[in-house]
Amino acid sequence: MATVTFVDETTSGLRRDAWRLWLPVDEERLTLRELIRRRVLQEVAEHNACLPEVFHGLVQPTEAERTLNGFRMRAPGQVIDPERQFLSAVEAFGCNGFLVLVGDRQVEELDAELDLRTDTEVCFLKLVPLVGG
Repeated sequence: MATVTFVDETTSGLRRDAWRLWLPVDEERLTLRELIRRRVLQEVAEHNACLPEVFHGLVQPTEAERTLNGFRMRAPGQVIDPERQFLSAVEAFGCNGFLVLVGDRQVEELDAELDLRTDTEVCFLKLVPLVGG
């Protein structure tokens, strides 16, 4: 069984362990798209089970506003649509909203197959837009 650790990082140096994913041996090779899908579905399921005010996830839900530590839901107790959240994540990746590093290698294609070994770290580097001109 492979262990994948997800880490969220920003270009400003902020780093946060998101969570760990356990993969059966026969699934040690996944596409980046599938890995993103599993991450997003898991974080949405965890949020929807407890319905906290702040969502801690890869991308901002449409129904939320950005805060320092996540995304504050506009309506208390509001559930997040997992499929919509996954599509937003795929779109954000395509628009360079974040980069993905598996080990020390950047993955540039959603359909690239990833070789996930024991204790693989997957870093989601969220790109912070520059302000000013």
